[in-house]
Amino acid sequence: MMMMMMIKLSFFSFALLLCIASSNAQNQGVGFGYGGTNGPNKWGALSPYYSKCSAGKLQSPIDIPKKQTFYSRRLGSLVRDYHPANATLVNHIFNIAMFFGKGAGDMVLNGKNYTLKQMHWHTPSEHLINGVQYAAELQMVHQAQDGDFAVVATLFKLGDEEPFLTKMKERLERLREDKCGGNTTGQVEVGEVDTKHIERKTRKYFRYIGSLTTPPCSQNVSWTILGKVRSLSEEQMQLLKAPLDISYKNNSRPVQPLNGRKVEMFHELADKTDDDNNEVRN
Repeated sequence: MMMMMMIKLSFFSFALLLCIASSNAQNQGVGFGYGGTNGPNKWGALSPYYSKCSAGKLQSPIDIPKKQTFYSRRLGSLVRDYHPANATLVNHIFNIAMFFGKGAGDMVLNGKNYTLKQMHWHTPSEHLINGVQYAAELQMVHQAQDGDFAVVATLFKLGDEEPFLTKMKERLERLREDKCGGNTTGQVEVGEVDTKHIERKTRKYFRYIGSLTTPPCSQNVSWTILGKVRSLSEEQMQLLKAPLDISYKNNSRPVQPLNGRKVEMFHELADKTDDDNNEVRN
C-alpha cells in the first residue's frame, strides 16, 4: 500500500512539474493577449523585450496581395525531409502546439538546413490572401543552428476532416480535460508521430521575410505560405480552441503593413492552368 502511495505521489509530482514547466515557458517576460490592455496593439509597450512588435518594419502576418506577388523561378520546389519522431501536445495558454523530439527532419532554404522543432495552430488564420481570412492556420516552425527561423504555413477552410487532426482527436480531447489543477496549461504525450503525414504537398507557395507572430516578434523570419488551401471540420476547429482560455480562443494577430516588402511566388506549373479548385490562384 505504501509503495502504491509513493508511486501515485511520484506520478503526481511529475505531472505537476510538467504543468509548471509549461506555465513557465509561456510566462517568460510579460504576459500578452489578443484584446484589451495587453492586445496586439499594446504588445510593444508591455516590455522592452517586445519592442519589435511595434517598432519593427518586417512584421507578420501579412495580407498577401496576389496581383502584386513576383514569380520567382529561383525559389524552386520546397525541399523537406521529415522523419518519425516523438512528440508532445502542449497547451501554451495562447495556442495549442506540438513539440517534436530529435530527428523530426529538416527543410532546406537557400542551401541552409532548418530543423523542424514544433508546429502550432491559430484560429482564425493569421495570414490573409487578397483580404480573405481562413478558418485556421497551421505554422510549422523550423530553426537553423545559427538561430534563424523558417516557418511553413498551411491555411484551412471549413469542410472535410483533416486526416492528421483526426488521428489526434483523442489526445486533443485529453488536453482539453487536462487543466493542471485549475491552471489552463497542460500537455499530453503523443509518442512517435510520422511527420510525413503532415508534410503538405503543393505546387505553389508564397515567400516573404517577416517575423514571429507572437512576442517578442523577432524579425528576419523566412515565411513560406503554401498555395493549396486545405480543409478541417468545424468539430476539429473547436477542438483546437477548447483547451484555451476564452480570451485566447481567437488567437490571430492582425495583419501588418508590408512596408515595401516583396512577396515572391513559386509555381511548378507557372505557364499552365491549374484545375485544382483549392489552389490559391495568382
